[in-house]
Amino acid sequence: MTPSTLNATKWTVDDYHRMIEAGILSDRQVELLNGVIVDMAPEGIDHADLSDEAAQYLRGLLGDCAKVREAKPITLANRSEPEPDLCICQNVRYNSHHPYPEDVFWVIEYADSSLRKDLEEKNVIYAAAGILEYWVVNLRTRELIVFRDPQPEGYTTQTTYTAERISPLAFPEVAIAVSRLLNG
Repeated sequence: MTPSTLNATKWTVDDYHRMIEAGILSDRQVELLNGVIVDMAPEGIDHADLSDEAAQYLRGLLGDCAKVREAKPITLANRSEPEPDLCICQNVRYNSHHPYPEDVFWVIEYADSSLRKDLEEKNVIYAAAGILEYWVVNLRTRELIVFRDPQPEGYTTQTTYTAERISPLAFPEVAIAVSRLLNG
């Protein structure tokens, strides 16, 4: 049998949870994207530092209006359970399930080696799930790319920022300094 005739198994979120509970994935950094278990790239120093600083900054700006979760899963209906660098969601405890799309205000990914995956694959996954807003911090060019208006095939609007202030759709009264996301 040649590789082109092989059919790959698509895992459900329930399958993925059972693998985690059984310890099968305990020594791996992975996430579930469109039914495929995908290795996550290790975080470089810049990535870890900036996403950590951004989380603290956003917590200060948003206060009790939202929860900022760092590198924690969100459960999507499209056989996906990604772990965005930052998920800004309803400020409740998620002790019986991970946040669902209706709980999520927006997600942020910091990207260097994962840039292609974040701009292409995750863009479609988040949009198809109905996540209203998706931000990618391009660590290579020090730009914030903001995606809005989700459709099943991806987001219909994309805007790039380098130094301005931006207000998330869910909190139009909050002005976020883009430079704080890009440079800490």
